[in-house]
Amino acid sequence: MSKVLVISGHPNLDQSNANSAILQSLTKRIDDIEVRRLDTLYSNNPIDVEAEQKALLDAEVIVLQFPFYWYSVPALLKRWIDQVFTYNFAFGPEGDKLANKHFLLSISVGGPKESYGPLGYNHFSVEEFLRPLEQLAYLAKMQYHKPIYSHRMVYIEGVYNTLSDVQARGDQHGKRVADAIDVLMNSPELRIKQFVTTWFGQFDQLPASSEAFLSNLSEEVVWQAPEGRFQGHAGFNDWYAWARKTFKPNCEHRVDQIDIKPDADSAKPNGFIVDLRINLRADTFESSDFNGESVEVQVKERWHVHIDTEDKVIIDSYVVSPL
Repeated sequence: MSKVLVISGHPNLDQSNANSAILQSLTKRIDDIEVRRLDTLYSNNPIDVEAEQKALLDAEVIVLQFPFYWYSVPALLKRWIDQVFTYNFAFGPEGDKLANKHFLLSISVGGPKESYGPLGYNHFSVEEFLRPLEQLAYLAKMQYHKPIYSHRMVYIEGVYNTLSDVQARGDQHGKRVADAIDVLMNSPELRIKQFVTTWFGQFDQLPASSEAFLSNLSEEVVWQAPEGRFQGHAGFNDWYAWARKTFKPNCEHRVDQIDIKPDADSAKPNGFIVDLRINLRADTFESSDFNGESVEVQVKERWHVHIDTEDKVIIDSYVVSPL
């Protein structure tokens, strides 16, 4: 099992000075890494979907490494995406297999930086061209991170750049990717984001026992919702009993926005404020105040949390306000 999986999408890596330098830089800086070269695996062969999906399942960080071809990915990498990100694997009612995995794009761009923008000949930013891949990550419930790309990554002898410059830029690009991965694997903010996904995934199921929630709630937690103010584990249990009598299991909490910042006023170390916008869709029981009607509501939430000595996210206060 490799924590970092790099999918190399260059169709002929041996001919690429930039992408070869980037991959060499990554492999010398990251110990637990697997690089899958699509050009050697599948240039003339059918894609082994089972093997590729297993590699994705085993990874914590997924990196797509590719040259920017016509404002997108090379055809080989597009074929890999089309065949590997299948229904009920990456999307669909059971398609949560990649949920919470970190997804990072690492791109070599031939053109200069100034060409990507309203006044440049490419008119749009690199990030704008990458929107389809960003949406892919969202649909697959992965954690999309700011893409890393470097310009002037093409060497044409006597015409454009020098070989040493391109190789040096490739090495520095690899360092940027490795540094970003190190942050992903160790930052408290990312740990909190993962927790948010797990938390709402549990709430969607509304299990009979509240133990899964209590383990992440401070014993003095203050829980403020439209239904009232509740305190401590006993208070949460009262609110949770109401929720289970109101909403049927298999709700859908969609996290539309999340903002995490250090809590300077926290009395506990490693304190953070988490601001969220949540869209809830749920079916209700006929005996509830909603009389069995389906509901869709949007709320904003503010959590005060801290990370304890066991690296567990603990919620100290939880405030829900309707939008």
